Amino acid sequence: MALYLEHFGLHEPPFRITPHPDFFFDGADRGATLEGLLYAILHDEGIVKVSGEIGSGKTTLCRVMMERLPAEVETVFLANPSYSRSEILHAIAEELGLPANSDPALPALRELQAKLLELYGSGKRVVVMIDEAHAMPEDTLEQVRLLSNLESSRHKLLQIVLFGQPELDEALAKPSMRQLKDRITHSFRTRPLLVDEVAKYVSFRMRAAGYKGPEVFSPAAIAAITRASSGLTRRINVLCDKSLLAAFAGNSHAVTPREVRAAVADSDFAPIAGTRRRDGRALAAAALIALGAVAGAGVFYWLDLGRNPVAPAPPRSRPAPQATVAPAQPSVAKPQAIEVAPTPPPAPPQPAVKPAPVLLTTEQLRRLEGYSPGRNAPLLRERLAESRERLENEADGSYSVELFIAENSDPARTERFLIRARELVPLSDVYVIPVASGQHYRLRITYGMFPNREAAADAAKRLPPKYQNAFKFQLRALSELRASI
Repeated sequence: MALYLEHFGLHEPPFRITPHPDFFFDGADRGATLEGLLYAILHDEGIVKVSGEIGSGKTTLCRVMMERLPAEVETVFLANPSYSRSEILHAIAEELGLPANSDPALPALRELQAKLLELYGSGKRVVVMIDEAHAMPEDTLEQVRLLSNLESSRHKLLQIVLFGQPELDEALAKPSMRQLKDRITHSFRTRPLLVDEVAKYVSFRMRAAGYKGPEVFSPAAIAAITRASSGLTRRINVLCDKSLLAAFAGNSHAVTPREVRAAVADSDFAPIAGTRRRDGRALAAAALIALGAVAGAGVFYWLDLGRNPVAPAPPRSRPAPQATVAPAQPSVAKPQAIEVAPTPPPAPPQPAVKPAPVLLTTEQLRRLEGYSPGRNAPLLRERLAESRERLENEADGSYSVELFIAENSDPARTERFLIRARELVPLSDVYVIPVASGQHYRLRITYGMFPNREAAADAAKRLPPKYQNAFKFQLRALSELRASI
C-alpha cells in the first residue's frame, strides 16, 4: 500500500503499473480504439492486430476488452510467447475445457475443431488473444494462421487478436509471413500520449483513486513527466507514483518539477528505438480500419490498412524567423578589455496578415446542426465539430481535397469509415460536412485544409494508392464548400 494515500486523500494507489480496468483512460484515442476492437471482433472474421511500444497500454486495452465482450463470447488469453507449434494448440484446448494430453498436432487440431463446432452450435463465439505476439517463433505464427482457417459452413470458428510491440509489424513484413499478414483485416496501434493528454490522464487516475482536491501535478511537472516518459503510460505511472512519494516525504501536497526530477533520477528507463519529435496531429492518428464509400453509395471494406501512410497536411502558420546573431569581433587588446562592435538589431518580422473570419450564416448553421450523429459515433461528432470550426474561420481561398460524397448519411456507417481511415491518414485532417437537401442529408468527406489549389493538388497526389483507386478526388475551395451546405 502506497505510503502517501492518506496524505493525498486517496482510497487506493492511482498509478499501479498492473492492468486495472477501473483505471482505463478512454482519452487519446483509447476509447475509440477499444470500440473499434469490439466491433472488429463481433462483426468480422479475420485476424486483428494491435501493436505499440512496450508500456503503451496494450495489455490494459486487452483486459478491458475482455470485460466488455458479451457473455456469449468465450475468451482465451495466452501470455506466453514461447509456445511451440503444437503447444499453442494444447494451450487453447485446455482453456476451452479439453483435457490435457500429449497427442501430436494433427489429432489435437481435430479435437480443437470439434470443440469449437460444439461451442458454435450452442451459440458461443471464441476469441483467442495472444499477448507478446512479436516474440513468437515463425512456426507458431504459422500455426496461428492455420487456426484462422477453422470454420463452419458459413463462419469462422475462431477470432484471433495479436498484441505485440512494433517488432510484430516487422515480423509480419517478412516474405515468409505474407500469408498470415494477408489474413489481418484490422490493425490498431496504441500511441504515446501528448502533453495535454498526459495532464488529463494523470488527473483521471488521481480522481479514479478518490482524490477530490485541486490538481496535484503542476503544468511544469506534467511537461517534465511527458518528456521523461516519452508519453508511455507505464512510465507515466512509475514517475507519478515516485513523484507523489517525493512530495509526501517533503510534506507537500503539490508535485512540481523538483519532485519529478527526483523520480526521474530514481528510474532507469531504456531508450525508445526511433524516438523523434512528431507533429501532434500526426501522432493523433492511431490504428484502425479503412472503410470508404463510392460515388455516394457504398462501403469499401477492402481498403488496405496502414501500408501507405500519407504525410500530414502542411502547417497553417510559418515558423518564426530565427534572429541573426552577429559574430564576435576578434580581440586586439587585453582579454579583459574586449570590445565588440555594435550590431544593429535585425528588423522585427512583420506579422502575417490573417484574413478576417468568415462566419456561416444563420441558415447554414441551422442546417449543420440539423444533422445528428447520435450517441454512438464519437469520432464523427469530433470531426463534425472540427469541420464546422474550419468552415467558420478558414479563408475563402483555402482548399480541401474532396474524397467522396456519401448519399447514405447513416452515422454508424460513417463512424466505421472514420475508424478505418485513421490507419491510412491523420484523422485530424479528415473533415465531414453535412449537406442538406430538404429533409435528407448527404455527407461530403474531404481531406486537409491548404492555403491554395496547388498545395491541395500536391497533397492529393500523396494520398494512399487505395484512396487513389477508390475515390475520384475533387479540389474544393472553402467558399464552394460553404455554399453547398
